[in-house]
Amino acid sequence: MALQHKPTAPHHPTQDALRALETVARYPTGVTETDLARHSGLGRERLAPLLRMLRREGYVEQGADGAYVTGEALARPDSAHGREQAVRERLQRTLDRLRDSVGAAVYMSRYVDGEVRVVHCADSPAAPRVNEWVDFRSSAHATALGKSLLSQLDQAGRRDHLARYKTARLTSRTITSDRLLLSRLESQPADMPVLDLQEYAVGTVCAAVPIPAGSAAGSLALSLPVEHAHRLRRAADTLHRSATPVLLSLAI
Repeated sequence: MALQHKPTAPHHPTQDALRALETVARYPTGVTETDLARHSGLGRERLAPLLRMLRREGYVEQGADGAYVTGEALARPDSAHGREQAVRERLQRTLDRLRDSVGAAVYMSRYVDGEVRVVHCADSPAAPRVNEWVDFRSSAHATALGKSLLSQLDQAGRRDHLARYKTARLTSRTITSDRLLLSRLESQPADMPVLDLQEYAVGTVCAAVPIPAGSAAGSLALSLPVEHAHRLRRAADTLHRSATPVLLSLAI
């Protein structure tokens, strides 16, 4: 069944970053920040934080004269396999940096052919991933990443998913009413993180933000032990701000 996705607002920071990169690429000998702001149509206030992020991620480099040129991250391997490998490695580096920045395991998921799929994870001994005691495919109603994905579907897509995967009670906090869950999903602001406060697993809290790629629903999520729940809001805000470099890793 082909599921329809809700229209999503453009991810403006990512579009701005792509516009800046396209402008830098037109000047192989380098372009100053002033000229870059003028030729890209981005104001200095919008451009400055983008350039810091693009330098950190290796998309641009700044010479001794202050001019910007394209960076090593934009080098393209000759073969299709090499390009795919480069994308995976670049994305994993981005997720690893995000894991270390928020001090939590980080997950990237996609909704593909009616199924929740966790496609990348960055964890470590200091930031362990959540124990997947119930398959994420059948527990979207209880996880932050699952609810973020479902919130990007239209009503028909959500109802189709819930018809195939029942809202089973996983903890005392799990929403088991389809009507209540659908209402929560419908009212979820697109620019706010989705939270899971021990709905999937006792002892774990999570947050997720949407990272749609074209018409496909996607999410970026993190998990924390409940004793670190006081860090969840700030970590979720960092997650939201970090969606741009993750999307760039997928788009370039």
